[in-house]
Amino acid sequence: MIPKHYLFDTFRGERVHLGVCGSVAAYKALELTRALVHLEMPVEVTITAAAAQFVTPMAFAAIGAAAVHTAAFDATAPFQHLEPGQLARAVAVVPATANILAKMAHGLADDLLSTQLLACPGPVLVAPAMNPRMWQAPATQANVHTLRQRGTRFVGPESGTMACGDVGSGRLAPVEEIFVEILRLVAPQDLAGTRILVTLGPTREYFDPARFWSNPSTGTMGASLAVAAALRGAEVTAVCGPVDIALPRSVHRIDVTSAQEMFAAAMDLFPAVDMALCTAAVADFRPPRQETKYTKDGRALSLTFAPNPDILAAMGKTKGPHQRLLGFAAETGDLAAAAAAKLARKNADLMAANPIGRAEAGFASPTNRMVVIDRTGRTEAWPVLPKTEVAWRLLTWLASL
Repeated sequence: MIPKHYLFDTFRGERVHLGVCGSVAAYKALELTRALVHLEMPVEVTITAAAAQFVTPMAFAAIGAAAVHTAAFDATAPFQHLEPGQLARAVAVVPATANILAKMAHGLADDLLSTQLLACPGPVLVAPAMNPRMWQAPATQANVHTLRQRGTRFVGPESGTMACGDVGSGRLAPVEEIFVEILRLVAPQDLAGTRILVTLGPTREYFDPARFWSNPSTGTMGASLAVAAALRGAEVTAVCGPVDIALPRSVHRIDVTSAQEMFAAAMDLFPAVDMALCTAAVADFRPPRQETKYTKDGRALSLTFAPNPDILAAMGKTKGPHQRLLGFAAETGDLAAAAAAKLARKNADLMAANPIGRAEAGFASPTNRMVVIDRTGRTEAWPVLPKTEVAWRLLTWLASL
């Protein structure tokens, strides 16, 4: 299933053409089509004769494909072999067999899909799936090399056990990874060449081997920012607290537990990045830790908490003129006042404040309600929006400063 923080409404209306070849993995193209249709992206599908042995045109039509093509010649659509290159923003072949890779590399056009690919001037994404011996064959690797040189983009294949029982490289890449790469073809590459650091999730401050002080952050806001930045061409590193949230493989992930660990990792990376997006709900204080478990003895437990290092403030003190810094403020009071005060105190470039303790915003919610202020004094109040939309808007704003 495609994670919700991969689903960006900004792609509504962008046309995708999907080619499906004959492989056991062809059924996974249905899940991919469904996810694209969910974003209201018109999807046309071309199924080869071999693919039709595994999946039917009716199946794609039933889940919302705008059109499904099979025949090389259709009197009602005589120019369908040219349409993907003329109309679609992204063309992807999922799964791509050794046969279609050979046709693409050598300019063969003996069926509808190969003709469409030959006539497509734009970038094409292929997700190979085949037996490991076929993938490793010198002819296939030569074809892959040729296609890469021409600008064809590849995702996968993966290593693992195949349907035939062989083990090796040849499995179709995960659908969510293919989905992200298709969106990248459509997304503006306005952050290409930009290095971005994201901190996300909670931290855990253990006071014995069994117990810790923390908060309910799920990391969704930070993950949405990391995915959005990667889609727009940035080189992204995410320093993640202890949270189970998916990130594309194009995002370099560093997992930490405590605030001190997150501080060390983030500050080590900060000098080399252009933007830092500090969304993590870092524990402001930490209890003393003992190595044996506290046991109940009838008395109250009393702990004295020490302050944790402030990641955002430390970045604000050391940031260079080319660096941009985004901070978050999770508040229970006046959002605008809190955002303005924190922006000045932490020397950030952009501050985004959201309420907590409400179902539609803050921790563990797929949506957020924001007050955003930048260093020039520009302030906006946003209604309840999906966190993916919030992430997209914040990146656009920060990039313009």
